[in-house]
Order: sequence, then C-alpha cells, then structure tokens
Amino acid sequence: MVQDSIRILQAQGYKATKPRKLVFEVLEGIGRPLSPYDIQDILRARGKHLNHVTIYRTLDLLCSLNLAHKVLSSGRFVKCSLAAIEGCHRFMICQQCGAIREFADKQLCQEENDFARNLGFHTEHHFSEFSGLCSQCYSK
Repeated sequence: MVQDSIRILQAQGYKATKPRKLVFEVLEGIGRPLSPYDIQDILRARGKHLNHVTIYRTLDLLCSLNLAHKVLSSGRFVKCSLAAIEGCHRFMICQQCGAIREFADKQLCQEENDFARNLGFHTEHHFSEFSGLCSQCYSK
C-alpha cells in the first residue's frame, strides 16, 4: 500500500517526492530485506536511477517514521508490515530460507522498559531479532 505510506509521510510534513515513491514501490514490491544497492539495481532494471545518497537518506527517513525498518543482522531494509501496532517492532528470521516475520508485543516492550528501569537505565529504543528456522524449514 504505497499510497498509505505516502499519506503517513505527508501527514508528518514531508513531501512525497519521486525518489521517495520509487523506494516505497521497491520495498513494497519485493518481499525480502534489501540493501540500498539492491534497491538501486532493481530501479536500474526498471529504467530508473537514484544515487546511493538519495536511497540512504530516503531509507533513514522511512525508518524514522516507522514506515521501514533496518534488519540489524543483515543491514538490509524492509517495509514495515505492522503500521501503527503498538509495541516495539521485531523480527524473526529463518536462517535457511531467509523468510522474515515482523511482530510487535506491547507487553514485552513494557517488561523490557521495566527491566531497564530497575537497572537505572531509561530505554529509548528496543532492537531485537530472533534467528532460527521457520515452521516450513523446521518440518523438512
């Protein structure tokens, strides 16, 4: 839903520029994590061109608005699949097939904040990924 992401972008005071739309389209159309170079290659194959700086800046903006996320274990980016679901967004990543599933749990997020607070720490962001096998790969 590129249009939904564009509405969120505009509601936050940002313009829906052509480069931003192009990056949205690639992230939406490809169901796997992508590097900025992957995005550039996909656009080039479609007859479009964006330089790396523009792609990186666009991805940074999308991540800051929770429209995309950086997968820490790979350094690649995915479109946020949860929209405004409360809680810290996290990933489960299959080591065999590369499938990725995003989830959020508000209670888990609160428990982590409480844990940190008990240690005298104020949490601003949570990052975690689960690595293992998806149900399909596990059953093989």
